[in-house]
Amino acid sequence: MIKKIDKVTAWVRPEIRDLSAYHVPDSADFIKLDAMENPYHWPQAMVEEWLAVLREVSLNRYPDPSPAGLKASLGEAMGVPAGQEVLLGNGSDELIQMIALALAQPGRAILAPEPGFVMYKMIATMTGMDYVGVPLAEDFSLDLEAMLAAIEQHQPAVVFLAYPNNPTGNLFDRAAVNAIIKASPGLVVVDEAYHAFADDSFMGELGKHDNLLVMRTVSKMGLAGLRLGLLAGPQEWLKEFDKARLPYNINVLTQVSAEFALTHRAVLDKQTRQICVDREKLMTNLQALDGITTFPSRANFILFRVPQAAAVFAALKEQGVLIKNMGAEHGPLAQCLRVTVGTVEENAAFLRALSRAIK
Repeated sequence: MIKKIDKVTAWVRPEIRDLSAYHVPDSADFIKLDAMENPYHWPQAMVEEWLAVLREVSLNRYPDPSPAGLKASLGEAMGVPAGQEVLLGNGSDELIQMIALALAQPGRAILAPEPGFVMYKMIATMTGMDYVGVPLAEDFSLDLEAMLAAIEQHQPAVVFLAYPNNPTGNLFDRAAVNAIIKASPGLVVVDEAYHAFADDSFMGELGKHDNLLVMRTVSKMGLAGLRLGLLAGPQEWLKEFDKARLPYNINVLTQVSAEFALTHRAVLDKQTRQICVDREKLMTNLQALDGITTFPSRANFILFRVPQAAAVFAALKEQGVLIKNMGAEHGPLAQCLRVTVGTVEENAAFLRALSRAIK
C-alpha cells in the first residue's frame, strides 16, 4: 500500500505551520474597544467633500508607485527633518516586513523588548530570521542591562523599540533608548505608532545617528481603514528597503484619502486631544475600582490587571463590550486586559459593565 503524502506538511515550512494566524475577533454588535482605533467619525461636511474628491479618482489606472505629494504631506505633518527620506507601506506591518526581507540572512536576528508588538516576532519567523525577545523590567520599563547584554551576544540586524510600547502603553526612558542606539551594530527602528498621544518622539533625532529610523502610521489618527504607514530616515537605508516593496503597494483610494485628510489636520488633532483628555478620565475611574491595577499610558489605550481576567473579559463580552484579553496566566501580562479609549459614552458603558463584572 502506497502511503499518501501530506503535501501541506511536506512543503510548508515547519516554522510557518507552527504559527497562529493573526486573529481579529468578530466585533459586530459590540462596543468595540479592543483594537486601539480612533472612535470618532468625520463631520458630515468633511465626508461630503471627501466623496467629491473620490469621484474624480481613476480606478482603471494603477496608483502612483511613489507618490511624491503624499510623501511631502506626510513628512510635513509628521515633522520629518529636512534631508531625511520617507518610505510608504501598507500599514506599519508591511514596513517591518520590508526591513526584515532586506536584512534577512541565515543566523541574523531581530531583537525587541517583551512584551511588545507581536508582529516583530511573527515577521522574523516569516522571513527566516532569528527572534530575540528581551523581558522588560517588572514595571514594564526597559531593562537596559539585559538589552545591552542581548545586543552584545546576538549582534542583531535590527532592534525594534515601540515608543510608546504596545501593549503596555508606557514610554521607555530616552537615555536608555539612546544607549541602545549607540550599542547596536545594526539598525534601530523606533516604532511610534502612538505618537499622536505620546507628546514625545525620536523623529528629531533622525540624521544624528547612522542607524536610526522612525516608523509611524496614520491608523491611530482616525485613518485605520486606509492602512498607511511611513518609515523616515536616511536615504541610504530607505532606498534598499524600497527594493523589497511590492509594486503599487499603496492603492489610489488610500493615497487620495490620506492627502485629503491631511488638509483637515485640525479635525484629526481635535479628536486626538479629546482622546488624551478622556484617557486620563478613564484612568482615574479605573483606579477608583477595587481590585484593579492600572499601568501608566501615553497611548490611546490602558492596560490593567484584574483578578480572574478571563472571566471578567467574558462578562464584559456578554454585556456587549469588547476589549482585549492579553490571555496570560503567568508572566508580566498575567491577568491583564487592555481597553481602547473610546467616546465618552463608550467609556461610560465600559465602566458600568466592568463594575458589574468584578462584583
